[in-house]
Amino acid sequence: VAQPDRDATTVLTRSVNQLGLSARAFVRVLRVARSIADLEGDARVRKSHVIEAVQGRLLDREPI
Repeated sequence: VAQPDRDATTVLTRSVNQLGLSARAFVRVLRVARSIADLEGDARVRKSHVIEAVQGRLLDREPI
């Protein structure tokens, strides 16, 4: 699994805490963020990649 930069780690941690994501979801979001970074040709997982991955994760949730 990828090593995110400091800003990406902050966003990911906040997202997990605020959205109540599981450890498994944390890893999935990080893997998707790594894929997004790869598609953009970026060697590091950045804040924008994590935000996009979290947004995609939210779309997978059932509406309340």
